[in-house]
Amino acid sequence: MNSIEQIETKFLELFQEQPLLVRSPGRVNIIGEHTDYNQGFVLPAAIEKSMYIAISSRTDTHCKIIAHDLQDEFEFDITALSRSEKGWPNYLMGVVDQLMKAGYGLRGFHCVFGGEIPVGAGMSSSAAIEAGLAYGLNVLFNLGIAKKELVRIAQRAENEFVGLQCGIMDMYANIFGMDGHVLKLDCRSVDHRYYPLDHTLSIVLLDTRVSHSLASSEYNKRRAECTEGVRLLQKKYPLVHSLRDATLGMLNELQAEIPSVVYKRCSYVVEENERVEEACRMLERSDYTKLGELLYASHEGLSKKYEVSCPELDYLVSTAKKLPEIYGARMMGGGFGGCTINLVKPEYVDTVTAVLKEEYYKKFDRNPFAYVTSTGSGTHVIEVKSNAAV
Repeated sequence: MNSIEQIETKFLELFQEQPLLVRSPGRVNIIGEHTDYNQGFVLPAAIEKSMYIAISSRTDTHCKIIAHDLQDEFEFDITALSRSEKGWPNYLMGVVDQLMKAGYGLRGFHCVFGGEIPVGAGMSSSAAIEAGLAYGLNVLFNLGIAKKELVRIAQRAENEFVGLQCGIMDMYANIFGMDGHVLKLDCRSVDHRYYPLDHTLSIVLLDTRVSHSLASSEYNKRRAECTEGVRLLQKKYPLVHSLRDATLGMLNELQAEIPSVVYKRCSYVVEENERVEEACRMLERSDYTKLGELLYASHEGLSKKYEVSCPELDYLVSTAKKLPEIYGARMMGGGFGGCTINLVKPEYVDTVTAVLKEEYYKKFDRNPFAYVTSTGSGTHVIEVKSNAAV
Protein backbone atom coordinates (compact mmCIF):
# COMPACT_ATOMS: atom_id res chain seq x y z
CA MET A 1 0.00 0.00 0.00
CA ASN A 2 1.12 3.57 -0.61
CA SER A 3 1.21 6.13 2.18
CA ILE A 4 -2.33 7.48 1.80
CA GLU A 5 -3.78 3.95 1.72
CA GLN A 6 -1.88 3.08 4.89
CA ILE A 7 -3.21 6.17 6.66
CA GLU A 8 -6.77 5.55 5.51
CA THR A 9 -6.64 1.86 6.43
CA LYS A 10 -5.27 2.62 9.89
CA PHE A 11 -8.01 5.20 10.45
CA LEU A 12 -10.74 2.76 9.40
CA GLU A 13 -9.32 0.08 11.69
CA LEU A 14 -9.31 2.43 14.68
CA PHE A 15 -12.48 4.44 14.20
CA GLN A 16 -14.71 2.46 11.79
CA GLU A 17 -15.74 5.53 9.80
CA GLN A 18 -14.64 7.17 6.55
CA PRO A 19 -12.33 10.13 7.24
CA LEU A 20 -11.71 13.35 5.41
CA LEU A 21 -8.36 12.80 3.66
CA VAL A 22 -5.92 15.67 3.15
CA ARG A 23 -2.64 15.66 1.23
CA SER A 24 -0.14 18.20 2.61
CA PRO A 25 3.18 18.56 0.75
CA GLY A 26 6.70 19.25 1.82
CA ARG A 27 8.64 22.07 0.22
CA VAL A 28 12.03 22.97 -1.17
CA ASN A 29 13.45 26.45 -1.67
CA ILE A 30 15.08 26.81 -5.08
CA ILE A 31 16.86 30.08 -4.26
CA GLY A 32 16.50 32.96 -1.82
CA GLU A 33 18.10 31.99 1.49
CA HIS A 34 18.15 34.29 4.55
CA THR A 35 16.21 36.88 2.57
CA ASP A 36 12.88 36.24 4.29
CA TYR A 37 13.60 38.10 7.53
CA ASN A 38 15.04 40.94 5.47
CA GLN A 39 11.63 41.40 3.77
CA GLY A 40 13.03 40.11 0.51
CA PHE A 41 12.09 37.40 -1.98
CA VAL A 42 12.17 33.60 -1.80
CA LEU A 43 11.46 31.00 -4.47
CA PRO A 44 10.00 27.86 -2.88
CA ALA A 45 7.99 25.04 -4.39
CA ALA A 46 5.63 22.46 -2.95
CA ILE A 47 6.90 18.95 -3.74
CA GLU A 48 5.33 15.60 -4.38
CA LYS A 49 6.59 14.12 -1.11
CA SER A 50 3.75 14.69 1.34
CA MET A 51 2.14 14.09 4.69
CA TYR A 52 -1.38 12.60 4.67
CA ILE A 53 -3.93 13.49 7.30
CA ALA A 54 -7.12 11.53 7.95
CA ILE A 55 -9.63 13.23 10.25
CA SER A 56 -13.23 12.97 11.38
CA SER A 57 -15.26 15.02 13.83
CA ARG A 58 -16.62 14.10 17.25
CA THR A 59 -19.59 15.53 19.12
CA ASP A 60 -17.56 16.46 22.22
CA THR A 61 -14.28 18.36 22.81
CA HIS A 62 -11.99 15.32 23.04
CA CYS A 63 -9.28 14.57 20.44
CA LYS A 64 -7.32 11.42 19.69
CA ILE A 65 -4.35 11.78 17.33
CA ILE A 66 -2.14 8.99 15.98
CA ALA A 67 1.33 9.51 14.48
CA HIS A 68 1.34 6.48 12.17
CA ASP A 69 5.05 6.62 11.29
CA LEU A 70 6.05 6.88 14.96
CA GLN A 71 3.50 4.27 16.06
CA ASP A 72 2.49 6.61 18.82
CA GLU A 73 -0.75 8.24 19.94
CA PHE A 74 -1.90 11.12 22.12
CA GLU A 75 -5.20 12.40 23.51
CA PHE A 76 -6.19 15.89 24.61
CA ASP A 77 -9.18 18.18 25.11
CA ILE A 78 -9.49 21.32 23.00
CA THR A 79 -10.61 23.30 26.06
CA ALA A 80 -7.52 22.41 28.13
CA LEU A 81 -4.44 22.49 25.91
CA SER A 82 -0.97 22.13 27.36
CA ARG A 83 2.36 21.27 25.75
CA SER A 84 3.37 17.65 25.59
CA GLU A 85 6.84 16.40 26.46
CA LYS A 86 6.50 13.98 23.54
CA GLY A 87 7.07 16.89 21.19
CA TRP A 88 5.18 15.81 18.08
CA PRO A 89 1.64 16.42 19.46
CA ASN A 90 2.49 20.10 19.92
CA TYR A 91 2.48 20.71 16.17
CA LEU A 92 -1.16 19.64 16.01
CA MET A 93 -2.28 21.15 19.31
CA GLY A 94 -0.67 24.43 18.27
CA VAL A 95 -3.07 24.63 15.33
CA VAL A 96 -6.05 23.89 17.56
CA ASP A 97 -4.78 26.51 20.02
CA GLN A 98 -4.70 29.18 17.30
CA LEU A 99 -8.17 28.29 16.01
CA MET A 100 -9.61 28.40 19.52
CA LYS A 101 -7.96 31.76 20.25
CA ALA A 102 -9.44 33.14 17.05
CA GLY A 103 -12.91 32.10 18.17
CA TYR A 104 -13.61 29.44 15.54
CA GLY A 105 -16.19 26.81 16.42
CA LEU A 106 -14.29 23.58 16.86
CA ARG A 107 -15.26 20.22 18.27
CA GLY A 108 -13.09 17.25 19.08
CA PHE A 109 -11.76 15.05 16.30
CA HIS A 110 -9.97 11.84 15.45
CA CYS A 111 -6.78 12.10 13.41
CA VAL A 112 -4.23 9.73 11.87
CA PHE A 113 -1.29 11.21 9.98
CA GLY A 114 1.93 10.10 8.33
CA GLY A 115 3.71 10.20 5.01
CA GLU A 116 6.87 10.37 2.96
CA ILE A 117 8.56 13.56 4.16
CA PRO A 118 11.65 12.61 6.16
CA VAL A 119 11.95 14.50 9.43
CA GLY A 120 14.96 16.79 9.63
CA ALA A 121 15.82 16.67 5.94
CA GLY A 122 14.90 20.28 5.20
CA MET A 123 11.58 19.58 3.46
CA SER A 124 9.46 21.08 6.24
CA SER A 125 7.57 18.10 7.59
CA SER A 126 6.42 20.25 10.52
CA ALA A 127 4.80 22.83 8.24
CA ALA A 128 3.12 20.02 6.31
CA ILE A 129 1.55 18.75 9.54
CA GLU A 130 0.50 22.20 10.78
CA ALA A 131 -0.80 23.67 7.53
CA GLY A 132 -2.36 20.34 6.56
CA LEU A 133 -4.28 20.08 9.83
CA ALA A 134 -5.37 23.72 9.64
CA TYR A 135 -6.63 23.10 6.11
CA GLY A 136 -8.40 19.88 7.11
CA LEU A 137 -10.13 21.36 10.16
CA ASN A 138 -11.22 24.32 8.04
CA VAL A 139 -12.98 21.92 5.67
CA LEU A 140 -14.20 19.49 8.33
CA PHE A 141 -15.91 22.17 10.43
CA ASN A 142 -16.76 24.52 7.55
CA LEU A 143 -14.89 27.41 9.20
CA GLY A 144 -14.60 29.55 6.06
CA ILE A 145 -10.98 30.57 6.68
CA ALA A 146 -9.15 32.12 3.71
CA LYS A 147 -5.91 30.51 2.53
CA LYS A 148 -3.63 33.31 3.70
CA GLU A 149 -5.12 33.16 7.16
CA LEU A 150 -4.55 29.38 7.23
CA VAL A 151 -0.89 30.12 6.48
CA ARG A 152 -0.69 32.58 9.38
CA ILE A 153 -2.48 30.19 11.75
CA ALA A 154 0.01 27.43 10.93
CA GLN A 155 2.97 29.80 11.35
CA ARG A 156 1.71 31.13 14.69
CA ALA A 157 1.13 27.54 15.85
CA GLU A 158 4.83 26.84 15.42
CA ASN A 159 5.96 30.22 16.79
CA GLU A 160 3.77 30.29 19.87
CA PHE A 161 2.92 26.69 20.84
CA VAL A 162 5.88 24.72 19.50
CA GLY A 163 8.24 27.58 20.27
CA LEU A 164 10.20 27.75 17.01
CA GLN A 165 10.50 31.18 15.38
CA CYS A 166 10.11 30.09 11.77
CA GLY A 167 9.15 32.44 8.97
CA ILE A 168 6.12 32.20 6.73
CA MET A 169 7.71 30.59 3.65
CA ASP A 170 7.20 26.91 4.55
CA MET A 171 3.50 27.22 5.30
CA TYR A 172 2.91 29.54 2.36
CA ALA A 173 4.47 27.11 -0.12
CA ASN A 174 2.46 24.30 1.45
CA ILE A 175 -0.91 26.02 1.01
CA PHE A 176 -0.30 27.88 -2.26
CA GLY A 177 1.98 25.40 -4.07
CA MET A 178 1.16 24.46 -7.66
CA ASP A 179 2.34 21.37 -9.55
CA GLY A 180 4.89 22.25 -12.23
CA HIS A 181 5.61 25.64 -10.67
CA VAL A 182 7.61 27.49 -8.07
CA LEU A 183 6.23 30.57 -6.39
CA LYS A 184 8.06 33.81 -5.89
CA LEU A 185 6.99 35.00 -2.45
CA ASP A 186 7.37 38.65 -1.52
CA CYS A 187 8.08 38.44 2.22
CA ARG A 188 7.04 42.06 2.74
CA SER A 189 3.67 42.16 1.01
CA VAL A 190 3.05 38.39 1.44
CA ASP A 191 1.96 38.12 -2.17
CA HIS A 192 3.15 35.60 -4.71
CA ARG A 193 3.51 34.88 -8.39
CA TYR A 194 3.97 31.50 -10.07
CA TYR A 195 6.81 30.57 -12.43
CA PRO A 196 7.05 27.32 -14.40
CA LEU A 197 9.35 24.51 -13.29
CA ASP A 198 8.14 21.41 -15.09
CA HIS A 199 9.05 17.80 -14.59
CA THR A 200 11.83 17.87 -17.19
CA LEU A 201 14.00 18.73 -14.20
CA SER A 202 14.49 16.60 -11.09
CA ILE A 203 15.23 17.92 -7.61
CA VAL A 204 17.75 15.87 -5.66
CA LEU A 205 18.44 16.65 -2.02
CA LEU A 206 21.65 15.36 -0.45
CA ASP A 207 21.46 15.30 3.33
CA THR A 208 24.93 15.76 4.86
CA ARG A 209 23.68 14.17 8.10
CA VAL A 210 25.51 16.81 10.09
CA SER A 211 23.96 19.46 12.29
CA HIS A 212 26.39 21.87 13.88
CA SER A 213 25.49 23.48 17.19
CA LEU A 214 26.37 26.91 15.77
CA ALA A 215 23.15 27.07 13.78
CA SER A 216 20.76 28.79 16.20
CA SER A 217 23.21 31.25 17.76
CA GLU A 218 24.73 32.19 14.39
CA TYR A 219 21.26 32.64 12.91
CA ASN A 220 20.48 35.24 15.56
CA LYS A 221 23.83 36.93 14.91
CA ARG A 222 23.10 37.19 11.17
CA ARG A 223 19.75 38.81 11.86
CA ALA A 224 21.42 41.31 14.19
CA GLU A 225 24.12 42.09 11.63
CA CYS A 226 21.51 42.76 8.95
CA THR A 227 19.60 45.03 11.34
CA GLU A 228 22.81 46.93 12.06
CA GLY A 229 23.42 47.36 8.34
CA VAL A 230 19.95 48.84 7.87
CA ARG A 231 20.52 51.21 10.79
CA LEU A 232 23.74 52.51 9.25
CA LEU A 233 22.21 52.85 5.78
CA GLN A 234 19.27 54.82 7.19
CA LYS A 235 21.60 57.62 8.25
CA LYS A 236 21.93 58.62 4.60
CA TYR A 237 18.96 56.74 3.10
CA PRO A 238 16.02 57.08 5.54
CA LEU A 239 13.69 55.21 3.17
CA VAL A 240 15.69 52.01 3.61
CA HIS A 241 13.45 50.10 6.01
CA SER A 242 15.05 46.71 5.37
CA LEU A 243 17.76 45.28 3.13
CA ARG A 244 14.99 44.76 0.58
CA ASP A 245 15.25 48.52 -0.05
CA ALA A 246 19.06 48.63 -0.29
CA THR A 247 21.27 48.47 -3.37
CA LEU A 248 24.91 47.52 -3.79
CA GLY A 249 25.55 51.12 -4.80
CA MET A 250 24.29 52.32 -1.41
CA LEU A 251 26.40 49.77 0.43
CA ASN A 252 29.52 50.58 -1.58
CA GLU A 253 29.05 54.29 -1.03
CA LEU A 254 28.98 53.81 2.73
CA GLN A 255 31.42 50.89 2.90
CA ALA A 256 33.98 52.86 4.92
CA GLU A 257 31.36 53.50 7.61
CA ILE A 258 30.07 49.92 7.79
CA PRO A 259 32.00 47.22 9.68
CA SER A 260 33.46 44.73 7.20
CA VAL A 261 31.48 41.76 8.56
CA VAL A 262 28.20 43.71 8.41
CA TYR A 263 29.04 44.82 4.86
CA LYS A 264 29.58 41.19 3.79
CA ARG A 265 26.29 40.07 5.31
CA CYS A 266 24.32 42.91 3.75
CA SER A 267 25.90 42.61 0.31
CA TYR A 268 25.03 38.90 0.25
CA VAL A 269 21.35 39.62 1.02
CA VAL A 270 21.12 42.35 -1.62
CA GLU A 271 22.74 40.08 -4.22
CA GLU A 272 20.56 37.13 -3.25
CA ASN A 273 17.40 39.16 -3.81
CA GLU A 274 18.72 40.06 -7.26
CA ARG A 275 19.42 36.38 -7.92
CA VAL A 276 15.82 35.48 -7.09
CA GLU A 277 14.59 38.06 -9.60
CA GLU A 278 17.00 36.74 -12.23
CA ALA A 279 16.04 33.13 -11.48
CA CYS A 280 12.41 33.97 -12.28
CA ARG A 281 13.45 35.32 -15.67
CA MET A 282 15.43 32.15 -16.36
CA LEU A 283 12.46 29.96 -15.40
CA GLU A 284 10.26 31.83 -17.85
CA ARG A 285 12.76 30.92 -20.57
CA SER A 286 13.31 27.36 -19.25
CA ASP A 287 17.01 28.25 -19.15
CA TYR A 288 18.09 25.76 -16.53
CA THR A 289 21.78 26.24 -17.28
CA LYS A 290 21.64 29.90 -16.25
CA LEU A 291 19.36 29.00 -13.35
CA GLY A 292 21.99 26.52 -12.16
CA GLU A 293 24.71 29.17 -12.35
CA LEU A 294 22.60 31.32 -10.02
CA LEU A 295 22.40 28.46 -7.53
CA TYR A 296 26.17 28.08 -7.52
CA ALA A 297 26.54 31.84 -7.02
CA SER A 298 24.04 31.69 -4.17
CA HIS A 299 26.07 28.99 -2.45
CA GLU A 300 29.29 30.95 -2.92
CA GLY A 301 27.66 33.92 -1.20
CA LEU A 302 26.24 31.79 1.61
CA SER A 303 29.63 30.21 2.19
CA LYS A 304 32.00 33.18 1.80
CA LYS A 305 29.89 36.28 2.59
CA TYR A 306 27.12 35.06 4.89
CA GLU A 307 29.33 32.31 6.33
CA VAL A 308 26.58 29.83 7.16
CA SER A 309 27.93 26.83 5.25
CA CYS A 310 30.24 24.07 6.51
CA PRO A 311 32.88 21.81 4.93
CA GLU A 312 30.38 19.04 4.20
CA LEU A 313 28.00 21.33 2.32
CA ASP A 314 30.84 23.04 0.45
CA TYR A 315 32.24 19.68 -0.62
CA LEU A 316 28.94 18.39 -1.98
CA VAL A 317 28.42 21.60 -3.99
CA SER A 318 31.97 21.64 -5.35
CA THR A 319 31.59 17.98 -6.36
CA ALA A 320 28.27 18.71 -8.06
CA LYS A 321 29.91 21.51 -10.02
CA LYS A 322 32.17 18.96 -11.71
CA LEU A 323 29.20 16.96 -13.01
CA PRO A 324 27.68 18.38 -16.24
CA GLU A 325 24.47 16.41 -15.63
CA ILE A 326 23.76 18.72 -12.70
CA TYR A 327 22.53 22.19 -13.69
CA GLY A 328 23.26 23.74 -10.30
CA ALA A 329 23.50 23.12 -6.56
CA ARG A 330 23.63 25.02 -3.30
CA MET A 331 23.09 24.56 0.41
CA MET A 332 19.43 24.87 1.38
CA GLY A 333 18.12 26.10 4.71
CA GLY A 334 19.61 27.88 7.69
CA GLY A 335 23.06 26.36 7.27
CA PHE A 336 25.82 24.63 9.25
CA GLY A 337 24.54 21.27 8.03
CA GLY A 338 21.41 19.92 6.44
CA CYS A 339 20.92 19.45 2.71
CA THR A 340 22.17 20.59 -0.63
CA ILE A 341 19.59 21.03 -3.37
CA ASN A 342 20.65 19.84 -6.81
CA LEU A 343 18.82 20.49 -10.09
CA VAL A 344 19.43 17.44 -12.25
CA LYS A 345 18.54 16.18 -15.72
CA PRO A 346 16.05 13.39 -14.89
CA GLU A 347 17.77 10.67 -16.91
CA TYR A 348 20.97 11.12 -14.90
CA VAL A 349 19.51 11.15 -11.38
CA ASP A 350 20.70 7.67 -10.42
CA THR A 351 24.17 8.24 -11.86
CA VAL A 352 24.92 11.58 -10.24
CA THR A 353 23.38 10.56 -6.92
CA ALA A 354 25.67 7.53 -6.79
CA VAL A 355 28.72 9.68 -7.58
CA LEU A 356 27.87 12.32 -4.96
CA LYS A 357 27.26 9.69 -2.29
CA GLU A 358 30.48 7.84 -3.12
CA GLU A 359 32.63 10.99 -3.12
CA TYR A 360 31.09 12.22 0.11
CA TYR A 361 31.70 8.88 1.82
CA LYS A 362 35.33 8.86 0.73
CA LYS A 363 35.82 12.37 2.11
CA PHE A 364 33.87 12.20 5.38
CA ASP A 365 33.40 8.46 6.04
CA ARG A 366 29.66 9.03 6.24
CA ASN A 367 26.84 8.11 3.86
CA PRO A 368 24.61 11.06 2.93
CA PHE A 369 20.92 10.42 2.46
CA ALA A 370 19.55 11.21 -1.00
CA TYR A 371 15.98 12.24 -1.72
CA VAL A 372 14.63 12.62 -5.24
CA THR A 373 11.54 14.72 -5.72
CA SER A 374 9.79 17.16 -8.06
CA THR A 375 7.25 19.94 -7.78
CA GLY A 376 3.77 19.04 -6.56
CA SER A 377 0.45 20.64 -5.77
CA GLY A 378 -0.44 22.52 -2.60
CA THR A 379 -2.55 21.15 0.24
CA HIS A 380 -5.90 19.74 -0.84
CA VAL A 381 -8.60 17.23 0.02
CA ILE A 382 -8.20 13.82 -1.59
CA GLU A 383 -11.27 12.26 -3.09
CA VAL A 384 -11.81 8.77 -1.65
CA LYS A 385 -10.88 6.23 -4.30
CA SER A 386 -9.19 3.44 -2.42
CA ASN A 387 -10.86 0.20 -1.35
CA ALA A 388 -9.19 0.25 2.05
CA ALA A 389 -11.12 -1.99 4.40
CA VAL A 390 -11.29 -2.61 8.10
